[in-house]
Amino acid sequence: MSSLLEIVELDSGEIVLRRADGVGSPLVEIKFSDEVRVLLSEYSLDIGKAMVSAGVQAVGEVYGHVLEAHEEHTDSSSAADEFEDVSGVLH
Repeated sequence: MSSLLEIVELDSGEIVLRRADGVGSPLVEIKFSDEVRVLLSEYSLDIGKAMVSAGVQAVGEVYGHVLEAHEEHTDSSSAADEFEDVSGVLH
């Protein structure tokens, strides 16, 4: 499985984030309405890339906070509590 990702516009007009090797389904899909596609014209891919990029950045920030909370939790708890769920973990 490839760890490289790509953002592409499919023939259907959807903007997707997918593995570069094409294995599996897209990780993120953005579908603009016909009205918005007309408004954006040739910039729909650029806008879609910006949206995906912002989402990836937000996930990174949330995940960073979750890791910090988990580290604080495990530092202050016993080894038996180590695998207790941390609030806000993305599954």
